[in-house]
Amino acid sequence: MSIVLKHAQIYTGLELIRDGFIRFDKQIEAVGPMSEFRAQAGDQVEFVSGKKIIPGFIDVHTHGGYGLDTMDGNADEINTMVNKMIHEGITTIFPTTMTQSDQAIDHAMKGVAEAAKVNPVIKGTHLEGPFIAAIYKGAQPEKYIKDPDPKLLDHWNELSNHLVRLITYAPEDKGARVFEDYCLEHGIVPSAGHSNATREQMLASRATHVTHLYNAQREFKHREPGVTGHAMLEDDMYCELICDGFHIVPDMLRLAFEQKGADKIELVTDSMRAKGMPEGESELGGQKVIVKDKQARLESGNLAGSVLTFNDAFKNAISFMNCTIEDAVKMSSVNQATEFGLDDKGTLEVGKDADLNIMNSTLDVERVYSYGRHFDN
Repeated sequence: MSIVLKHAQIYTGLELIRDGFIRFDKQIEAVGPMSEFRAQAGDQVEFVSGKKIIPGFIDVHTHGGYGLDTMDGNADEINTMVNKMIHEGITTIFPTTMTQSDQAIDHAMKGVAEAAKVNPVIKGTHLEGPFIAAIYKGAQPEKYIKDPDPKLLDHWNELSNHLVRLITYAPEDKGARVFEDYCLEHGIVPSAGHSNATREQMLASRATHVTHLYNAQREFKHREPGVTGHAMLEDDMYCELICDGFHIVPDMLRLAFEQKGADKIELVTDSMRAKGMPEGESELGGQKVIVKDKQARLESGNLAGSVLTFNDAFKNAISFMNCTIEDAVKMSSVNQATEFGLDDKGTLEVGKDADLNIMNSTLDVERVYSYGRHFDN
């Protein structure tokens, strides 16, 4: 039996259908304007007039939420965490690690691999560190930072069942070119982040992605563009943005959007354990975190990831960057699917997975379908 949603505004990621329908089971079977709709036996029809339907969100940078964290390494808990995130509209996720001991990252990789065996929402993992620059460590514990090591990365890729799809590293570090070779040979996107690289060093690198643009990287200045300026100048660079209004003020979000355009920005949450939990004390990598006024900070005052939901990131992007819903769909789904070769994701097209969000007039996610399975909010 197929589900049919009728009379919706459908943002497919390729076009806007102002009065449309979508038919799906686990995959999308038909989508188009109501003028093309033809009833089929077994259709389970629902009228959703006034609602908007968009592709499910893809979050390639999230450490945790709802009291759980990727670094805990527990497969059941990782699955619980991912399933809770589905209610935000996230239908594809890369659970993200952080700079910790080799043994702790081993444990996380094994947990992600086990979780992914039973949860198809997990399509990869993101290693944030430990191959980063201490000067821009942010909330990453300095004692575990090391130079890029392709053998160690290969070890973690094996433990994850080859799920490593994205790695944050410092391209200026010793051995980075050989490290990048390994990444590109194994389908891992090299992302500059927590980096002190100059423009010259970035030009020598093979990084094609920048982790949380503006944050924890050499800044954009008038005599040295740094990591941020390089990302702005290079058309082929994908840039993550944390649209909570704290990591990046709205004016700088708008600057990034005007410079990069909707095709090269990827919204991320960079969320941590405290997301979805009451304000107060939490934890990140063994470090005390204080959550207050929607901000998560170490005792030093440094931001420590976010408590941002993806639904709020989507709405904030439209508000802060003055962009269209179509632009926000590109930045929340289309671009991630394109960059990481997620051929069954990102757009609402026939044959693709039935990952979609139903939103109301204020762009709040009211219902999520993941592989055609219904999740109510």
